[in-house]
Amino acid sequence: MKRRVKTYSISAVAELYDIHPQTLRLYEREGLLKPSRSVGNTRLYEDSDLERLEVILSLTRDLGVNLAGVEIILNMREKMDSMQREFERF
Repeated sequence: MKRRVKTYSISAVAELYDIHPQTLRLYEREGLLKPSRSVGNTRLYEDSDLERLEVILSLTRDLGVNLAGVEIILNMREKMDSMQREFERF
């Protein structure tokens, strides 16, 4: 049996985080978010996308990091997570 993943529309995510849908589109254009798409090409955000969005919003709102800085930080986090998983294998 295939497990269904809960997804959220762009309007639902925008309302949930009190941001404009254009902000989410900008984050996607900048490569910061990569929501999946429905058959009709509608953006679908999963819980992992929301977790990443929370990090982005924390960096921009709370710490004043610009989007270029956010990209660098997110890439570094992914590399560190990958290195940690690799380390734990040994």
